[in-house]
Amino acid sequence: MSDKATLTYNNQSIDLPVITGTENESAIDIAALRSAANLVTIDPGYKNTGSCKSAITFLDGDLGILRYRGYAIEELAEKASFLEVAYLLIFGELPTADQLMKFEMDIKANSVVDEDVKKIIDAFPKAAHPMGVLASLTSALTAFNPSSVNVDSEEDMYKAIVKIMGKFPVLVAWTMRKSQGLPIDYGSKYLDYVENIIKMMFSHPNETFVVNKSVKSALNKLLILHADHEQNCSTSTVRIVGSSHAGLFASLSAGISALWGPLHGGANQAVLEMLEAIREDGGDTAKFMLKAKDKNDPFRLMGFGHRVYKNFDPRARIIKKAADEVLEELGVDDPVLDIAKSLEKEALSDAYFVDRKLYPNVDFYSGIIYRSLGIPVQMFTVMFALGRLPGWIAQWREMRQGKEPIGRPRQIYTGATIRSYVDISKR
Repeated sequence: MSDKATLTYNNQSIDLPVITGTENESAIDIAALRSAANLVTIDPGYKNTGSCKSAITFLDGDLGILRYRGYAIEELAEKASFLEVAYLLIFGELPTADQLMKFEMDIKANSVVDEDVKKIIDAFPKAAHPMGVLASLTSALTAFNPSSVNVDSEEDMYKAIVKIMGKFPVLVAWTMRKSQGLPIDYGSKYLDYVENIIKMMFSHPNETFVVNKSVKSALNKLLILHADHEQNCSTSTVRIVGSSHAGLFASLSAGISALWGPLHGGANQAVLEMLEAIREDGGDTAKFMLKAKDKNDPFRLMGFGHRVYKNFDPRARIIKKAADEVLEELGVDDPVLDIAKSLEKEALSDAYFVDRKLYPNVDFYSGIIYRSLGIPVQMFTVMFALGRLPGWIAQWREMRQGKEPIGRPRQIYTGATIRSYVDISKR
């Protein structure tokens, strides 16, 4: 294979280097194209543009492969804890028992959130969308932790990481409890990371908190499956904001805002809103399957197919099993979830969907699990952010330590050419 590509333009030949990754992905390096030929490339949405080199996550959408630092997502979801995976993503290797214990203890030591943050939460109306609240609170942490992170110091970097890993679940839980009118819960130092998340979200002051093993297992898997996903919209946002040398908390806040959109992290909320709409219409899933196949019908079947995966979403295979286990364990009787199971069954046996590989994706099943756990629909994307936190941190850390330049895309201008100012009386 050649290590260069030749572009011919205006009777000029320009040699451009070809780089190859460890999984044999090849890319043409066009960094020198503008200086060599006064050309830029255009790729709306960056669908075929590599914005960076990264050693964190490998994704092959055609083959349905997802790996974190070389480890298959299927094996990690089955065998690892969420904190193990977080450590792997951020620091590059699975932790030893001692490293994991220290990581968890340091996170717990940083899980107390300044009391003044509660004043900010109290200022939001109950109707405020939790993603807007979470983005604001994450950004506000900068005010309570004003010292900048020295990215050349591993100690400084580590302190910033355990600080946000400790405080973020508290903000998530507070955000949900605020919307439900429940008192704030600080968790317990005797519980592990995922158990504490469940306690802070669901415990009631007049009840003894007991961890349901099936719920914990499902949530652990969901957080792992959402932990990173290569250069998606929110991750790219975290990296490009951080490339200006914005701090970690500010960069994460920007990522949360990017995740909020219904085409990204908001997709799991959109799934449940669709299921509710089908229920209100009478619950005829066959009718809506026909609508989804009608090109002239604006109805979209949310939670099926994926922008990247051209086959079955590997995360969906894992979480489907967890969803079935949780629904059976909790004995949930919910007509909306019955509609979801009916849509799943019909789509997996309908030639139109099978031929186009429009299988249920991770957003479809995660929405089902969150609803069965009693998590409000508007909190679904917040749960996605909770899982994605270590991936965002890992990407920010890699970008800063790699001394990447500030992100500054080019454009092709299509506006008016030069013209003279006309006095307002003559317009």
